[in-house]
Amino acid sequence: MRMPDDIRGIENEAAGSAPLPVADKTRQADLPFAAGCGKGKVLVVDDEPNAVRVLSAILAEEGYRVVGSSTVERAIQELGHEDVDTIITDLKMPERGGLELFEFVTERHPDIPVIFLTAFGTVDSAVTAMTQGAFHYFVKPPDYLKLKGVLARAVEQRWLKRELASLKRQLTEGNGGYRIIGSTEEISRVLETVAAVKDSASSVLIQGSTGTGKELVARALHTQSEARREKPFVAVNCAAIPKELMESELFGYEKGAFTGAVTRRTGRFEEAAGGIVFLDEVGELELSLQAKLLRVLQEREVERLGSNKRIKVDFRLVSSTNRDLRKEVQAGNFREDLFYRINVIEIRVPTLQERRDDIPLMVAEFTHEFCIREKKMVSVAPEVMRALQRYEWPGNVRQLRNVVERLVVLAKGDRITLRDLPDEFTACKRQRSAVSPMKTLRDLEAQAVRETLQVCTGNKSKAARVLGISRKAFYRRLRELGIG
Repeated sequence: MRMPDDIRGIENEAAGSAPLPVADKTRQADLPFAAGCGKGKVLVVDDEPNAVRVLSAILAEEGYRVVGSSTVERAIQELGHEDVDTIITDLKMPERGGLELFEFVTERHPDIPVIFLTAFGTVDSAVTAMTQGAFHYFVKPPDYLKLKGVLARAVEQRWLKRELASLKRQLTEGNGGYRIIGSTEEISRVLETVAAVKDSASSVLIQGSTGTGKELVARALHTQSEARREKPFVAVNCAAIPKELMESELFGYEKGAFTGAVTRRTGRFEEAAGGIVFLDEVGELELSLQAKLLRVLQEREVERLGSNKRIKVDFRLVSSTNRDLRKEVQAGNFREDLFYRINVIEIRVPTLQERRDDIPLMVAEFTHEFCIREKKMVSVAPEVMRALQRYEWPGNVRQLRNVVERLVVLAKGDRITLRDLPDEFTACKRQRSAVSPMKTLRDLEAQAVRETLQVCTGNKSKAARVLGISRKAFYRRLRELGIG
């Protein structure tokens, strides 16, 4: 029966070439053979020592360091003190076979890819190996050119997994798994402020547009704090919880306080218990709740609904908003006294437009993350990176992450090209090229407004925020420019 092309190795001219010299008996009895060092380390396992030597010589010429073993037992010993990047193993061997070695590797070293190489290939054994997670399967004698390509991908995958594991370890040890990516001056100021106030008890207000990573900054404050990192981080999305439920969510309630209150409920401030309460989009709170929040901040006490008992609470307040709270205070939508209470320390998170030089770092990290998740190996073409840096990013880092996820998931080959980008990127490019230097300032302003509306899918409030003006001023400009 003919093996499927994606499983069956193909013979090439190497099979008919003159045989390589056979190793002497002493070297055959005591393999490990090691050569090369540049492209990674490969463990070759075969009960035929000359087969190990031939393959080792071929791979050494490619720059690999090769460790050889004639038995599964010896291979397992080698794995105990050798950090190999890939294993190429025969499937059928006298005592213990390649599948047994594969089971050991899967259990003890799951990040090491295994390639099977055997003279006794069958469809059943191929399917068994591949379905259990083998990286690839070849029949002897293999197509060495194809084997080199598969091996290169296997080693690259191992390195990618190690890099991701190392990154996760650094994140966990460094700031609890929440890392702010970037090295520009704008984001460096944010990191410096976080480092300076991480152990303070003062309230922090994080300001920034939607999708810039405000909660990431809040969690960094928590995980970098010596005193509070072991305590709870309690996040409350003030824009997502219905207004009629917000009070009971924050302060808790006693049994029977209202219809449906069949048990006692602890509020978010009590849950924090020495940690951080993060009020996301605090500007959405009603004025009546703002007054109660102010009292909690002043007295460090809460009263559950249905109770007159005051309960002492210990927490640090970190708030965030995408609104200009100073303007909200002037408009009467936010209490001035509360604003000064929550804004002892202010951290402004820059938009992605303000830190375009950080985009390549983010794209690289997001690509690695999604490649591991999707079990793919893709890279980003330089012209794609330039297009990503030119884009306006109204949704900021959150939008960039979603775009990279889409590109990796839908990638058909091993390289993301301009053809893979969503339509809005090419549309943006066409619109930019259509701008004429002979246009009047009014025409350019009208075009900027239209483009922003298009990017924001017609959402005028969002377009106003992107342009940095109030909604009222934005509507006035629409009338003046004759834009419906």
